[in-house]
Amino acid sequence: MSRTSRSARPLIAIPARFSATTSALRYAAEVSARALVEAVWRAGGEPASIHPAAGDVPARLARFDGVLLPGGGDLAPHRYGATGTHAAVYDVDDLQDTFDLEVARTALESGLPLLAICRGLQVVNVALCGSLEQDMGGPEREHRHLTHPVEIERDTLLERATGAQKADVSCYHHQRVERLGAGLTVTARAADGTVEGLELPGLPGWFTAVQWHPEDTAHEDPAQQGLFDALVRTARDGG
Repeated sequence: MSRTSRSARPLIAIPARFSATTSALRYAAEVSARALVEAVWRAGGEPASIHPAAGDVPARLARFDGVLLPGGGDLAPHRYGATGTHAAVYDVDDLQDTFDLEVARTALESGLPLLAICRGLQVVNVALCGSLEQDMGGPEREHRHLTHPVEIERDTLLERATGAQKADVSCYHHQRVERLGAGLTVTARAADGTVEGLELPGLPGWFTAVQWHPEDTAHEDPAQQGLFDALVRTARDGG
């Protein structure tokens, strides 16, 4: 049964991202991308930013109907067993990593509906003992400020959410999945072979992850908005 009554908007937890400065607040802040929040709202959800802090993550998530793991900076390479750090790795924050990894594990284990985006996909992969390619090879290979096509596998949650087997997606990332986490399957790829979607068959709850940023174009592309719609619909139905 959903934690939220059917007359209320399902409550979707979005881990905040640390920001060194924000003009409106003058000092350091915790933020969520406006396009992301608006996409959840359009879908009928109530987006709620949650503070990244050490502590009892399962208890904190118990009040929510779903989770959205958003994009952000890079995970610390030691989190997936790397012994060195590529010069391109940026915005690593130990507290953010610890919190996001625990959020991912908690959502997957509890069956809480989970949509993971960009860094979020990488967090899930690492949480399940996968690894990342620290840099895709510079401007000629990375997927930054880029819209490109992806092929989506049939009979996946991703296909059902987007209603598509091919989609043009907005990307901003310089890392990608190297070794798949335990149990994960690839649901989408770019033309260069980059993993663009992941799911976990047999999971008790709803979960899909995309390497791209569906919020960038969700206001004009029903396939991208469909990801947020599916998350909120599942959250409303109780997972």
